[in-house]
Amino acid sequence: MIELCELAKSFGPRAALAGVSFSVDAGEFVALVGPNGAGKTTLLRILATLIRPTSGEVRIAGLDPAKAGEAVRRCIGFLSHRTLLYEDLTAEQNLRFYARMYDLPDGPARVGELLERVGLTERRHDLVRTFSRGMQQRLAVARAVLPRPQVLLLDEPYTGLDVEAVQALTDLLGELVGEGCTALLTTHDLDRGFAMRRRVVVLSRGWVVYDGSRAGFDLARHRALTAR
Repeated sequence: MIELCELAKSFGPRAALAGVSFSVDAGEFVALVGPNGAGKTTLLRILATLIRPTSGEVRIAGLDPAKAGEAVRRCIGFLSHRTLLYEDLTAEQNLRFYARMYDLPDGPARVGELLERVGLTERRHDLVRTFSRGMQQRLAVARAVLPRPQVLLLDEPYTGLDVEAVQALTDLLGELVGEGCTALLTTHDLDRGFAMRRRVVVLSRGWVVYDGSRAGFDLARHRALTAR
């Protein structure tokens, strides 16, 4: 569902991505882990068609974003560092607006379902500017999954969430993947990345330095340390 081949992106003299290659199968949930500045956000922004790579190839659902951008964007749900919510609208009005943008035939029902799933039903008529950061994040997640995307791109989705909201989001993502959605999630928290799913891609300074399981990563790290 997602294919990257020698993907590179430079901003002037600085290389944010230096030749990233990996693929994500349909229905797979992969955590993209790495420290701040590793290139995680840049990679997601390329997949979301917000910026273009300097070189390399990208395919989403078999499509080239450079040639079929509109079709690719219809496949994608994207959660960035910014919530992209309208603070002077209510939670329900925000989701209804995006439902109209996506021309969802079951918009009102879908909005009600998602407000319930992210625990905001009782606050549905409150202005977003009155919400805490965690509540805004939960609503932003609902907005990202609203059109039932084939591919879900999540940039640090657990930011600002309390323990209860973290579990609710994890459960929701598990349900979506169970329904066939493909998810790529970034986090700088290595432990959380490994705890969430079996497969983790570790990015460092624009390079993929590991792609596999927690057990395999611990073994590789142990060998590196004992070899010194």
